[in-house]
Amino acid sequence: MLRGGGNRAGEREERRARTSSRGRRLARWLPAVLIAGGVAFDVGTPPQYTAAPFFSAAPLVAAPLYSLAGTAVTVAVALVGEFLIAMYHSTQDNTQSVTEALTVLVVAFLALAINRVVRRSDARLASVRDVAEAAQRALLPTPPDRIGGFAVAARYVAAQADARIGGDLYAVQETPHGVRLIVGDVRGKGLEAVEAAVIVIGAFREAAEQEATLEAVAGRLERALQREGGRRAGLDQFEGFTTAVLVEIPSGTRSVLRLLNRGHPAPLLLSPDGGLCELPPASPALPLGMSDVAGWPDRVDETFFPAGSLLLLFTDGVTEARDRTGCFYDAPDRLRGRHFPGPDALLDTLAADVARHTGGAQADDMALLAVQRPLGE
Repeated sequence: MLRGGGNRAGEREERRARTSSRGRRLARWLPAVLIAGGVAFDVGTPPQYTAAPFFSAAPLVAAPLYSLAGTAVTVAVALVGEFLIAMYHSTQDNTQSVTEALTVLVVAFLALAINRVVRRSDARLASVRDVAEAAQRALLPTPPDRIGGFAVAARYVAAQADARIGGDLYAVQETPHGVRLIVGDVRGKGLEAVEAAVIVIGAFREAAEQEATLEAVAGRLERALQREGGRRAGLDQFEGFTTAVLVEIPSGTRSVLRLLNRGHPAPLLLSPDGGLCELPPASPALPLGMSDVAGWPDRVDETFFPAGSLLLLFTDGVTEARDRTGCFYDAPDRLRGRHFPGPDALLDTLAADVARHTGGAQADDMALLAVQRPLGE
């Protein structure tokens, strides 16, 4: 019904980018418009009226938009314009002309100083973005399009445009025991959450290769979080628990899903005919890292994975997304009945639909992971 939804989402993003680019180009003409408007205003009005506000505003507008050289040129043109206007009126009492020229000169120097501050801030911000993007690529690398014969797609959607990484996490890899996946969400925000995400992903990568069962993998993750928490001065300094869902598609069979859920939103299974079912755990469990609160044996749930079906895993940035009236986003209701050609289209549509639901005011990051079993198996 909404086949190709991912393409439409991409088209919307492209339109927004074009609109923003046009706006920036128009803004860059403002200093010239102000100077020309100042000249026209002064020539067309009696001598007692002054165009100094126009000539003063032009460098201030140029400061955040232009380079230092561009701002300096704007300053020079504004000063020359003010001087020529004074010569044009050529009154015997030059007090007003000198005062206006000094006003423009002072504002011009302020504009040059502002330009320097803005350029340095932009450089620092660009450096921080580069570091954050490199960290995200290292922590959450984009998975191959196919792993173990399954089509795979992943997304990290930051709530803030300039934020590139947080406590949401995902990983997928082919192991001797089958294809294994994790999607998780570390409690809290900031660098502590990122540190915990690094620990969880590192422990998962190792345990997924070595452990024969998902229960054993979860046990390794539990011990890794507890061990790291013991090195800190309490849970207030370390984000001590993580909701997560572990998934295994066992070797030798492609029609079985094994899931172990530790307090995480239930995955969704979307069939090729538009059907959808939620996969909640049979026995609810506490998140990883809370074994000191309660202990229990992990239980793996097993379900059928039909050919052509899509398994969707996500963090609570999806389920806790609200619209302007406070209504939560209902992923099963919004996705049921839709048809998606592959995991990329599913994730593109989901991300765009959440953004539309929240009006662009997303409150939390989202980690999304989708896996599709090929048709004809």
